[in-house]
Amino acid sequence: MGRVTLQISMSLDGFTAGTNSGPQHPLGENGELLHNWMFDAATETDKQLSSDYFAKTGAFILGKRMVDLGLVYWGDDGTFGMPCFVPTHHPQPVLIKGPTTFTFVTDGIESALTQAKAAAGDKDVVIGGGATLAQQYLKAGLIDDLYIHLVPVLLGAGTRLFDNLGSYPREFKVVETIQTPAATHLHYTKGK
Repeated sequence: MGRVTLQISMSLDGFTAGTNSGPQHPLGENGELLHNWMFDAATETDKQLSSDYFAKTGAFILGKRMVDLGLVYWGDDGTFGMPCFVPTHHPQPVLIKGPTTFTFVTDGIESALTQAKAAAGDKDVVIGGGATLAQQYLKAGLIDDLYIHLVPVLLGAGTRLFDNLGSYPREFKVVETIQTPAATHLHYTKGK
């Protein structure tokens, strides 16, 4: 069985999106800089990490706002190429964009995870963002591996990854650190 992973890009000052996110700036103002390691500034190492990330993944869980803002940019194939599950309070029919299906789950994050695991089979389920969704899975203790792609940029303001987690400790162990000019790729696994 695959692992439940959180894969997210983050600025040096802890933001996963800039301010004023909306249709013009889905990742907030200057938030696109967080993904340069995958595109504009990508080295061969960065490209391999991105390729490996998709190859090991069997399903995604995505936040509703991320989907609402991203669909226009993701094109006719839906960009992910596999099942995506979207926890939401508002029922919607399944949306199919080429090989990508977006299933809107109204009965909680645990149900979305159960459905994603069934769809992923032996592959990983990736909690793909945004930060609010990641916080819910972190707070519930449902993430096995945490991959932070730390990008050398200071956004100054925006959405922080590690807010709203409660007061009890969550321990992780360092598995691997890979440094490129575009990002420091940090892999942690759940401790104890």
